[in-house]
Amino acid sequence: MHSFFGKYKLFLGVLFCISAIIIYLFYNALQPKRTLPIYQPSMVNPELVDESLQYVKKYHTIADFSLTNQNGETITQADYKDKIYIADFFFTTCPTICPIMTKNMVEIQKRLKDDDVLLLSHSVTPKIDSVTQLKKYALEKGVDDRLWNLVTGDKKQIYDLARKSYMAVKTNGDGGPYDMIHTENFMLVDKKRQVRGFYDGTKMEDIEQLMEDLNILKKSYAK
Repeated sequence: MHSFFGKYKLFLGVLFCISAIIIYLFYNALQPKRTLPIYQPSMVNPELVDESLQYVKKYHTIADFSLTNQNGETITQADYKDKIYIADFFFTTCPTICPIMTKNMVEIQKRLKDDDVLLLSHSVTPKIDSVTQLKKYALEKGVDDRLWNLVTGDKKQIYDLARKSYMAVKTNGDGGPYDMIHTENFMLVDKKRQVRGFYDGTKMEDIEQLMEDLNILKKSYAK
């Protein structure tokens, strides 16, 4: 009799576990898969969007560009073709937010498992940040050249990218000699050059959110 009840309890326990697993799988199957928004200028704080774009509701993408990286190589949108990438704006002599942003970008670099995701950091003081200066900075910070380009070049082009493409900074300014931008924003960009997320590059909780969103974006391309 005791053997019978023991087997019966075991049977009930196994049945309960199987039922719990089925319910869990069924619940997950019914949950809608999370997707990331495709940010259009009309969706972003108007202070961060150039006036000419504030009412654009679709088809916004990162503009073509031609800049020079830490190895003296010309980097264009073609180098990021069919790639997910994370972009930011910095300068090597910044004593405040940039060192934290760079440290967090290095952390992201360490966690990237393949070269299907790249990094792109634009200098906002291109006259100071020569190729030599960028290379020195890259070596000091542990930049992996295969994954991460630090770029310099025409100031107006870089500032237009920040304001009109990435929607990363306040719109005041013309990219002239006295114009200066300073932003902690990291932008997640998809394979179609669309902005899919904004993150505070100085906050570790935002970096964790970025990594979660990156995985969601990568899975959206899986077949």
